Amino acid sequence: MNTSKIKTSLHQIVNAYKTKLSLYSDDVFQNTPPINGWSYSEVYSHIFDSSLLSLIALENSAKGKGEDQPTHFAVKMILFFGSLPPARKYKVPKRLAERVKKISKTDALDFILEFEKVLDEVYPLISKAKTNSKTKHPRLGFLNAKQWLRFIEIHLKHHLKQLVRIEKSFQQSV
Repeated sequence: MNTSKIKTSLHQIVNAYKTKLSLYSDDVFQNTPPINGWSYSEVYSHIFDSSLLSLIALENSAKGKGEDQPTHFAVKMILFFGSLPPARKYKVPKRLAERVKKISKTDALDFILEFEKVLDEVYPLISKAKTNSKTKHPRLGFLNAKQWLRFIEIHLKHHLKQLVRIEKSFQQSV
């Protein structure tokens, strides 16, 4: 797993989120889309809140505060192929769903900038991290620091696709 490529990819994905954010009007950003589900605002709230939590887990793994637990084979395949398996909608774990809220575009940008700052702070820890120090993801089980970084990339890409579905639903309702 090439962590420098993943970090570059993360910055590109985050730039795509920034670009999209600049295109949404304040009203549309808050509105529930015609397909129902989360608004743009709620997607940004979820993805950057959970990404910051993932960076905390990454840091804990990298600092040896994890456990020596196996990573499930199916999870290794997700990390290898770089995407979540095709499925109907994924159910967000309850404790994360409770954190999702409608935020302003300014709050979303602040979330993004905080994510980038923390990513740059914890990234150097990965090179010294032990592969057997793993912290638990609510759905995927135990991940080490490199696996957490890869998961963050996959998760951010997954929700970019959700933004596209929301955009299409607004376009079709006009």
